[in-house]
Amino acid sequence: MADPASYRPRTGEIPTTPGVYRFRDPHGRVIYVGKAKNLRSRLNSYFANPAGLLPKTHAMVHAASSVEWTVVASELESLQLEYTWIKEFKPRFNVVFRDDKSYPYLAVTMGEKLPRVQVMRGERRKGTRYFGPYTAGAIRETMDTLLRVFPVRSCSAGVLKRAQASGRPCLLGYIDKCSAPCVGRVTPEEHRQLAEDFCSFMGGEAGKFIRRLEKEMASAVAELDYERAARVRDDIAALRKVFERNAVVLSEDTEADVFALHEDDLEASVQVFHVRGGRIRGQRGWVVEKVEDVTTPELIEHLLQQVYGEDGEYQERIPREVLVPEIPANHAELVEWLGGLRGARVDVRVPQRGDKAALMSTVRENAEQALKLHKVRRAGDITVRSQALQELQEALELPVPLLRIECFDISHVQGTNVVASMVVVEDGLPKKADYRKFSITGEAARDDTAAMHDVLTRRFRHYLQDKAAQPPKSGEILSGDLPQDAQQGADDAVVPAAKAKFAYPPNLVVVDGGQPQVNAAARALADLGVDDVYVVGLAKRLEEVWLPDSDFPVILPRTSQGLYLLQRIRDEAHRFAISFHRQKRGKAMTVSALDGVPGLGEAKRKALLSHFGSLKKIKAASVVELTAAKGIGPALAEAISRHLGEAADSNGTAVAVNMTTGEIIED
Repeated sequence: MADPASYRPRTGEIPTTPGVYRFRDPHGRVIYVGKAKNLRSRLNSYFANPAGLLPKTHAMVHAASSVEWTVVASELESLQLEYTWIKEFKPRFNVVFRDDKSYPYLAVTMGEKLPRVQVMRGERRKGTRYFGPYTAGAIRETMDTLLRVFPVRSCSAGVLKRAQASGRPCLLGYIDKCSAPCVGRVTPEEHRQLAEDFCSFMGGEAGKFIRRLEKEMASAVAELDYERAARVRDDIAALRKVFERNAVVLSEDTEADVFALHEDDLEASVQVFHVRGGRIRGQRGWVVEKVEDVTTPELIEHLLQQVYGEDGEYQERIPREVLVPEIPANHAELVEWLGGLRGARVDVRVPQRGDKAALMSTVRENAEQALKLHKVRRAGDITVRSQALQELQEALELPVPLLRIECFDISHVQGTNVVASMVVVEDGLPKKADYRKFSITGEAARDDTAAMHDVLTRRFRHYLQDKAAQPPKSGEILSGDLPQDAQQGADDAVVPAAKAKFAYPPNLVVVDGGQPQVNAAARALADLGVDDVYVVGLAKRLEEVWLPDSDFPVILPRTSQGLYLLQRIRDEAHRFAISFHRQKRGKAMTVSALDGVPGLGEAKRKALLSHFGSLKKIKAASVVELTAAKGIGPALAEAISRHLGEAADSNGTAVAVNMTTGEIIED
């Protein structure tokens, strides 16, 4: 690993003009390409204090051994050159959007003597008309359906030559899905007209062909030629099926690509809907690893560069509108560049309202689902799980395999309704039967570190109590009764009433947080004398792994399966804690000082609040005055007065909630 100071250029040598720079590794390979409005300012940021860089940038500058730059005349030229170099060198520290393959188009080779309909990918050819893109299944079905009505040649050049030499058409000619120009059933001119009609239909002129076939069917019926009428009827149904397959989502003159993304700290999922003639004609998607530190606008800039860069010479591939979730970085230069590729103006903007914003929301849902599916597939593979556990054990230098991992998270809103969650993973898979929730009150709720210490103490104290009460035999599972916590002020809510098996202690405890939370957890275990459980923390901002009493975090490789496993456990603990916190907070919002009065139900509480208007007036009322409210008798009035007096003595103040509106009633 190189020291950045060994190849840092002198500040005076770096120009202050726009340009593009490349970092190379000791083998001369380009590992990162970037652009800058001011090269000197940008490059100095990499070398001024390498220790203060973000982990991904830190790894890049230490993997490099040299840096070079090229001065350009404008920011637009730097945008173009950056894309060219990323495409040429494929740097490993740049975000690169890759499909496993290009998306298919329905193509008609109008440049040939006998035009051919086929599915095509990749580079476009002159004299060929393209429609799409489509998904692979949809394009095959569309093509098969349309060949019934427009029997254009779809065979390869080799099949065509064999048919011409033998005088017999291929199978498609026999089943009427090809007009067989190879054997002279139609003339080349008639066949070309079929191809023109095919292109017109795909171009959106479906109505005239359907109307023409309807007239032909009516004519056949009038001539009592019912067989021909039935064939034409089936042709009409086929055309309508193709025409109606794509729902109209926008006005018919809309030509747009709608992009949306969903991202986390390590990956981003991108989806795009291609809208042509107001209909969704195709969809594409990527899941990209964020190997460089980029903001969402920068990510969108890279996305548009790479999606349209290869297609730039083909004007029809870039639509008039490009709808994105956020304005990309270098917006003006990007719009100018796209306009140059298309040969006409391109509008890159964020839809704010209406049908386009609604469609953007749908695309965003697809992106979110794609990222979830990507992570689930990785998590569901036993090989990946085993690799993750092994990588994590090696990275943390633990002497035992990680058969069981428990993760703890604290959730609250400004110190109120403090709760914690514990989630469990065994053999890399969640074990939801062992999940636990904790309510935290009193001194333990003062901050996150105190709460973490309290939760770990309670969890492992029960384990130690059960272990002492009933020494386990070899291989026996220990039982713990976490719901019946004996600590003062503790209330473990929303747990089964029955005594539940708590299983054995974990090999590893993961806490959501950095060094303070890790040290608090380690201190709790040390206070209990538990020395065979290891503790780490995962800091969310930079995904750093912290060990107890360590001044520096462990940085796992961003492609590490172990890091993915830690993130999934942390995110699950956070979700579990948030759900419990919301539940507890919702209950707290409906608590009233009138709760707990014997004989005072919801209807009578509403009657009291309706009659007096506030809790303050109810407290000030005498027993006789309380009986004026509907349904309140002398005995109940006496109980209310006594209860409110006790509540005021113990709490000093009382808060009531209007049970009709749900609003807190102020004194």
